[in-house]
Amino acid sequence: MDGETLQVVARSLYISGSATILASLWSIPLAYAMASRPGLARLASTLEALVGVPTVLVGLLLYMLLSSRGPLGSLGLLYTPHAIIIGEAVLVTPLIASVAYRALRVAVERYGELALSLGATEAQAMATAVREASGGIIASLVMGFSRAIGELGVALMVGGNIRGYTRTISTAIALDVSMGEFEEALQLGAVLVALLIAASIAARLAARGQALD
Repeated sequence: MDGETLQVVARSLYISGSATILASLWSIPLAYAMASRPGLARLASTLEALVGVPTVLVGLLLYMLLSSRGPLGSLGLLYTPHAIIIGEAVLVTPLIASVAYRALRVAVERYGELALSLGATEAQAMATAVREASGGIIASLVMGFSRAIGELGVALMVGGNIRGYTRTISTAIALDVSMGEFEEALQLGAVLVALLIAASIAARLAARGQALD
């Protein structure tokens, strides 16, 4: 791979990794709230439905918010990596929260409620449940990262596919295909698949190590 391709790969990892971390900041607490409060459990089905929302729709809504005429236009985020990070974070939130909820629901029932009955605080019970459900939570983060790094609609609409600035693997593939450069597109596609496989292997190793602890 040449230097430009390496930059595209590194940028994609940075953007998608940042988006996944950002989404986890509210997705994991939301998943725990749904698992520990029966009244909020109904949100799980809504989140599962939102997993299938087209990325172009998310991109369109964010474009309207971040454009110069939008309510957040003064922030100057449109066509920047930060806009893509925000868009991907919004996109993967339903996926991370719904998958983490399934793991946390079991952990809360088995360990969280037991911890509360033994006098633990809510924060301690949450920490216990999260620790016991770490394998499922890691899986949810990997799934979120995998969707983020492979998505196209948000990156194109709010990132603009600017060379050397907002171009990612997925937008570079789309550009190569439109220009008839199928060999370059296939090479980037192979890199993308390799990254997804590596992330999955890393997640399994991390979950196995956590289980051994």
